Amino acid sequence: MIETVAALARWFQLAANMTLVGGCIFLVIAGWNKAALPNLWITRLERSLPWLATALLLGLLVVLATTTAQATGIAENVWQPGAWFGILLETRMGHIWAARAALGLIVLGIAFYVRNSPGIQGLLLCATVAAFTLAAGSLASHSAAEELSLISILPYTLHIILASIWFGALPAFLLVLFFNKGQQKNAIVDQSDVQTLKRFSILALPVMLGIIATGIFVANRMIDTSYSALFATKYGWLLNAKIFLLIIVLMIAARARSVWLPSLTQDQNLVAAGSQKMRKWVCIEFVLASTIVLLATILANSVPAKHAIIQDWPYPFRFSIAATWDDPTVVMRVWGGIILLILAGGIVVYSQIKKWTMKHRVGISALLAICALFLALPSLAIQAYSETYRKTPVPFDAISIANGSGLFAKNCVTCHGFQGKGNGILAKSFTKPPVDMLTEPHTAKHTAGDFFNWLTYGIPGTGMPDFANKLEEEERWDVINYLHAMSRGYQARLMNPNIVPNQPSLGPPGFSYSAHDGSSGILKDFRQKKTVLLVLFSWPDSRARLDQLRRSYGALSAGNTTILAVPMNDLDLQDMATITADSPFPIVTEGAPEITRSYALFRRTLSKPDLLGEGSLPKHMEFLVDRYGYLRARWIPEADGDNWINIDTMAEQIARLSREKEILPPPGDHVH
Repeated sequence: MIETVAALARWFQLAANMTLVGGCIFLVIAGWNKAALPNLWITRLERSLPWLATALLLGLLVVLATTTAQATGIAENVWQPGAWFGILLETRMGHIWAARAALGLIVLGIAFYVRNSPGIQGLLLCATVAAFTLAAGSLASHSAAEELSLISILPYTLHIILASIWFGALPAFLLVLFFNKGQQKNAIVDQSDVQTLKRFSILALPVMLGIIATGIFVANRMIDTSYSALFATKYGWLLNAKIFLLIIVLMIAARARSVWLPSLTQDQNLVAAGSQKMRKWVCIEFVLASTIVLLATILANSVPAKHAIIQDWPYPFRFSIAATWDDPTVVMRVWGGIILLILAGGIVVYSQIKKWTMKHRVGISALLAICALFLALPSLAIQAYSETYRKTPVPFDAISIANGSGLFAKNCVTCHGFQGKGNGILAKSFTKPPVDMLTEPHTAKHTAGDFFNWLTYGIPGTGMPDFANKLEEEERWDVINYLHAMSRGYQARLMNPNIVPNQPSLGPPGFSYSAHDGSSGILKDFRQKKTVLLVLFSWPDSRARLDQLRRSYGALSAGNTTILAVPMNDLDLQDMATITADSPFPIVTEGAPEITRSYALFRRTLSKPDLLGEGSLPKHMEFLVDRYGYLRARWIPEADGDNWINIDTMAEQIARLSREKEILPPPGDHVH
C-alpha cells in the first residue's frame, strides 16, 4: 500500500512541477500583454499557477512521509514528523528533498506574484525556478547515484526539463482549444490563439528531438551492454512501454502539426472539423503523456537494467551479431533489410511531397518495414536457454581459473584436448568434432550462461555429456572462467612489450595475495591509483632480473608504478629468505600458485603460439596492468629478447600509460 501511495505521490508532484514549467513557457510563447490581449484562457491559466505550486509542495510532503516509512521499515513513521526530520538531516535524499521543498516555496511565491502582477518576466522567472526544482530532483536519479558529476547528471536534467516544456504545455494547449470551442461554436476563429498554437508546435519539434536524444543517452547508461534486460526485466518492460506510448504521441503530434493546425486558418467548415479532431486527439495525447510520466517515476525507482538479475531468459532464442556474422548469407540478409528500411523512410518523405492518402502512405511504408524485419532478424537469431543471461556468481579471478583448470584437465581433456582445441583422443569418434575453444572466438560468440547450460545438461546429438551430477554449480562456473581465460590468453599472443596507446581491451584475471612484507590485497586495489608491473619469476633463473628491478624500484615508484613479484616455482625457506632480503617490493607468499596457473594462459606469442600438447611455461614473464585495470603489455624474455632489460625502455612504456586518460570503464569482475 505504501509503495503504491509513494509512486502516485512522486507522479503527482512531478506532473505538477512539469506543468508549472510548461505552462509558464506556453504563456510566454503567447506573448501575452493583458492590455492588448485580454483572453480569458490566459487568466485562467495564470490563476492555476499557485494551485500547481501548492500541489507540488503537497506531493513532496507525501513523498517524504512515504520514503521515511520505506527507509526505516516502520509503516507508522508515515505519520511521525520526528522520523521525517531524521531522514531530512541524516540522508542525502533528505537534503535533496529539502532543496526541492525550498525551491517549491519560492515557486509558490512567484506564482502568486504572477497572478497579481502578470508579465512575461514573472513567467520566465517562475519557469526557471520550477526548472531548478526539477534539476534538484535529478540529484536523486540513478545517474547521480552511480556518478555525481556534470556528465552523468546534465543529460537527465535536460531530459526532464525538455519533457516539461512539452508535457507541461499540453494542459494550456487544451485550454485554448476548449475555450475557443465554448466561445465560437466548434470553431477556432481567434487568430492570435492560432498563432500561439503554431508557435508552440514549431518549438515542440526541437524540444521533442532533444527529449529523444537525451532519453537515449540516459537509457543507454542504465542499460550499458545489458540489452537483453530490456526484454526480461521490470525495468526493460517499463522502458519499452514508455517508448511505445511515446511513438503513439509522436504520431499524434505529427498529424496535428501537418494537418489539423494548418486547417485552422482555412474556411469555416475545415476550421470546425480540424479543431474538433485536434481537441479529441490532444486529449488522448495528454492522457498518454501522463501515463509516460507515471512510467518514468516508476522507472526512477526500479533497479536499472544493467544491474537487474536475469535468472531465467523467457524466450527460446536471442539475437546475436557476433555469433552469426561469419555467415555470408546473414550479412546479405541484414543489409537487404537495412536497404528496405531506408526505402520505407524514403516512401514516407516521397508520399508527403506527392500528397498520398494516409492509407497508402502508412500502408506501403509499414509493409516495407515489416518485410525488412522479417528478412534481417531471423538470420541473426540463435538458440537461447533459460540460463543464457544468468550472471556469473563466481568472479573471474585466479582462484576460480586455477580450480577450473584442474576440473577441465580431469573431465574435459579426453574430448577437447589439453588446450581446448577440440583435438582430444576421443574427438575423432564424434560425428561432429568438439569445437575449438582456444583459437576460435567461441567464448565471444556465446554467453557464460550458454556454457553453463551446456555443462549442466549437455548438448544433445554432439556427444557433450551433462555434468550436473559430477560438478557442483560453483565448479561449473569455475570451468567457464577457465575457458574464458584460455580464450583471452590466446588473444594476448598479439601483445608485446610495447603498449598500443589508448587501446585498452584485455581484462586480466583478478587475484588476491599476501606478501613477505605483511602487505596483502587484491589486484583491483590499484585501480585509479597505480600501474602494476606483475613479475612472474623462477628461481634462480630470474636472479639477475630481480636484482635489476630492486636497483630501479625507486625510479619506477616515482612513475606511479608498483611491482608485485610472484614465484612460479616452489621455494624452500632459504631461497625465500634470499629473495626477500632487502626487497623493496612485495614478494608474494600466498596466492602464487593460482596466479601462476591463470597468467600462464597468457604465455603465447606470435612467434611461439604453443598450441600442441600440454604447453610449456616460460621461466620468466612480466605484465603491465594500467591503473584502469587493463592488461596492456607483456614481456617474455624467451620470445621478446632483452627488451625490458633496458629499464629506460620499460619506463617509457609506463610513462605512456601514465599520460593516458580513461577511455573505457574498468573491465568487469565477471565474464558475460
